[in-house]
Amino acid sequence: MKSSDGFNARRLRPRGPSNWRYRMGAAIGAVLLTFGLLLAMAGVATLLGHPPQGTGLDASPGGAAVITAVGVVVLYLGLWCWRRARRGMRRSRELNLAPHLMKKHD
Repeated sequence: MKSSDGFNARRLRPRGPSNWRYRMGAAIGAVLLTFGLLLAMAGVATLLGHPPQGTGLDASPGGAAVITAVGVVVLYLGLWCWRRARRGMRRSRELNLAPHLMKKHD
């Protein structure tokens, strides 16, 4: 393929800003995901009759159900935040071409 004199390959991948925001978002998402998983596991363990030792969590069935629900919500929020940050980190490496010229990956 013959390239013209005005062609500059670096224009296709411009040097973008650093992605420290995406990395921080992924880290916060991972921490939320871990906290939500642990909270949900503690709630389920309490519902099954084995409350965690030495914690201030509510050992009643109603309190355990609330703890489980909050854990699942925090788990989902962490997963959403982590996936959004990962998508943002990948987006910065894409070529600056029109979307209809790219290959379909779906």
